Amino acid sequence: MLSTELFQKIKQIEIHTRQIVNDSFAGEYHSVFKGRGMEFDEVRPYLPGDDIRTIDWNVTARTGAPYVKRYVEERELTVMLAVDASGSENFGSINRFKHELAAELTAVLSFAATNNNDKVGLMIFTDQVELLIPARKGRKHVLRMIRELLAFEPQGTGTDLQLALDTLNRVLKRRSIVFLVSDFISDPASYRQMLAITNRRHDLIAMDLSDPLELEIPNVGLLALEDAETGEITWLDTSQSSWRREFRDRAAQRKITKEQLFLNAQVDRVPITTAEDYANALTHFFKVRARRLRR
Repeated sequence: MLSTELFQKIKQIEIHTRQIVNDSFAGEYHSVFKGRGMEFDEVRPYLPGDDIRTIDWNVTARTGAPYVKRYVEERELTVMLAVDASGSENFGSINRFKHELAAELTAVLSFAATNNNDKVGLMIFTDQVELLIPARKGRKHVLRMIRELLAFEPQGTGTDLQLALDTLNRVLKRRSIVFLVSDFISDPASYRQMLAITNRRHDLIAMDLSDPLELEIPNVGLLALEDAETGEITWLDTSQSSWRREFRDRAAQRKITKEQLFLNAQVDRVPITTAEDYANALTHFFKVRARRLRR
């Protein structure tokens, strides 16, 4: 049974995110992820008047008779949301924690898909696949996914992006839209190859979550930092300008490395921070991608 607090949180997210979908980018979502043309259905014997460009030469060679490929209009899409629930997501210094931001993003994208009559599913992962909900349609299904995200207590604390991507490639039998929601605080070498493989099989989009304190720490004197994935505590003297500068430089280099990783894999990356309105970032992404597709 849902607690009163959880029920109210779900309703609050539903109302807020549905309004964002309806007001901000319902049209952009449709233009980017709908009307992709035709998909292959079957082969059938050639009939007079058929376009010779549709002849399947492999089948024709095997059978000795001409066959053509038959296509049908692609009417619905499958959207899969893969959400990182590792320990580093339980952090946030402004407005909300990253895991709360992930839940709201999931709700927005799910309602956008539902409004477009697409199916949507959810995978929650850490250093293991924690939960897998197959793609379905409807508001009740979306609300179930939001509930799972808000109430879920993961068993793992680490992050295994390669495992998550490999699992998606095995369970998704047809080309799908995959939103990978994570802060990507992981060694890029561990998932670089699988990132490219997944993007070839599916339409992969990286929702890159961050918090301002992960990029720059102000002078607050002695500070105890706990590694959310290992539990290790480190004491730091933030009054040292040399340390703050080194921290900022390392964070900037990690950001550059990550950006280059997605660029090389040809994966669209949507940077979203806990300090800003995620609706603006999503709307910008959809508009940019729509313009690119029109070209």
